[in-house]
Amino acid sequence: MTAGSRLQELRSRDVPSPLTRESQDPIRGELFSPERLEDLAERVARQPVLAEGRSGRLFSPRVRDSGRVLLQCYREIAVVIREEGAITPAAEWFVDNFHVADEVVRQVREDLPRGFNRQLPKLAEEPLQGYPRVLGLAWAFVAHTDSRFEPESLQRFVRRFQHVQPLTIGELWAIPIAIRLVLVENLRRLAERIVNGRAARLRADALADELLGLGGRPRRPLAFQRVEGAARSPAFMVNLVQRLREQDPESTPALRWLDEQLTALGTSADALVQLEHQNQAAMNVTVRNVITSMRLMSAVDWAEFFESVSLVDAVLRAGSDFAAMDFPTRDRYRHAIEALTRGSAYSELEVAGRALRAAQRAAAVSGGGGADSLSDVAAPSDLSKRSDEEGQTAGSGPNVCCPHPDPLPRGEGAKKDERKMSPWRCDIFRFVMFGLFRLALAQDDRRPWRVRRHSSGVITPDAEGT
Repeated sequence: MTAGSRLQELRSRDVPSPLTRESQDPIRGELFSPERLEDLAERVARQPVLAEGRSGRLFSPRVRDSGRVLLQCYREIAVVIREEGAITPAAEWFVDNFHVADEVVRQVREDLPRGFNRQLPKLAEEPLQGYPRVLGLAWAFVAHTDSRFEPESLQRFVRRFQHVQPLTIGELWAIPIAIRLVLVENLRRLAERIVNGRAARLRADALADELLGLGGRPRRPLAFQRVEGAARSPAFMVNLVQRLREQDPESTPALRWLDEQLTALGTSADALVQLEHQNQAAMNVTVRNVITSMRLMSAVDWAEFFESVSLVDAVLRAGSDFAAMDFPTRDRYRHAIEALTRGSAYSELEVAGRALRAAQRAAAVSGGGGADSLSDVAAPSDLSKRSDEEGQTAGSGPNVCCPHPDPLPRGEGAKKDERKMSPWRCDIFRFVMFGLFRLALAQDDRRPWRVRRHSSGVITPDAEGT
């Protein structure tokens, strides 16, 4: 392998390994154009996921550890600044904006409740096997934008992802937390590299002083022999090369040793120095992008972003006056759809579509008249019959459009579908069905809606001010 090909391999290194203590490479792949970024979204969406109910890996311990590592790196660099030592622009960016990173770490920990990823689909293959799929989405986005967050780019990325595989309501809400988590992880790796790189350069300086007999020390030309392989990092080698560059190879055996080490790596002294300078420049840019993205994300209206990419919202808006509701009411409908989906064999899009079609049929049957209770819309058995007419067959799973009081149909592998619908799930069902029915009847009424609980316990939306 030539020195040029070796350098190309190092530059084009793909997205690094997942959240492990040994992971130190920056989360930085090839910088993609908007079109290539959308193609990447489709490839990420095709990754297989684990079967529902399978436990995955927790990333909350990594977040806590990252907070400690970032604080330690900040303290070490701050000591160098107080002693008026030389630091890189990336280190200066990190220290000056550490309060931003510290606040994001605290926010991620607060927004990451126990069991947060329990209901999220998890990836089935490495490098992020067992982690939520939304983390893989965020990882790919951050890696191939060089940690530069732009709401419009993320919106296009998520929409193209859903051309292949719809994201759940929970996954869409988890996108901000996942991106912040990846940004924190990237900053941690960069901060560790800054601190470790400076420590390596100090070791190289000490060795050079010993080899050359500087600093009041006796000259020891063979001192390099005790340098272990783990200590020979690129920063160490580059600094040592620069310190010994003007020495005579005949009187400085360390130069021959350096040439042997570089040959083993498939590169040369000049190529390694060039690569290290490029890495330093790239690190300066990435640290700046991470900090800027952390600031920008705090100014984004994530509720608006969610509704702009939610396929469930698109279904409800297209078939009703869902958009005319206020946000808390729309959110209650989404929670109801999530709850119904968890107890069924259907996706959230299918549940939303079935509930909407049932409400529209009920509106057509009533001829445009009002309704004061679910019984005025349709009896459960009527809805069940209509659902069966749509093509549902016995044994295919629970009846989402109507929680019938009888046991659900049995079928092969349908053990979890054999239970009856619980009372609280019936209550949510009435909320969704009656609310969507009222929306279908009120196409000309644009007033906001609020939720009312009747004395009977049935939840219904009612026009504001009535």
